[in-house]
Amino acid sequence: MNISLSSPALKWFEQEMEAGEGDSIRFFARYGGHSPIHPGFSLGVTKAEPFEPWAQTTKNGIVFYIEEKDKWYFEGYDLHVKYSRKHDVVDYEYVDEK
Repeated sequence: MNISLSSPALKWFEQEMEAGEGDSIRFFARYGGHSPIHPGFSLGVTKAEPFEPWAQTTKNGIVFYIEEKDKWYFEGYDLHVKYSRKHDVVDYEYVDEK
């Protein structure tokens, strides 16, 4: 399981979530909504300190991670985080692990 972020997505987190060096951003499974991998669930994002990280990456001193308890949602996929200038939103792409 790998987490990757495009440079524009990283900038979005720095600006919109006021994330900076030493901060942590958690991706988690959220009940409700829709995702292409688990109907009835969607991806949530929050600024929080890691407790039991299962996967993580660090960009500009910011830790982006997934907790062990959310492993079931992401298992078998890599998470690619991109920014859509057209819609001014962050997009999440789930790619089969290789």
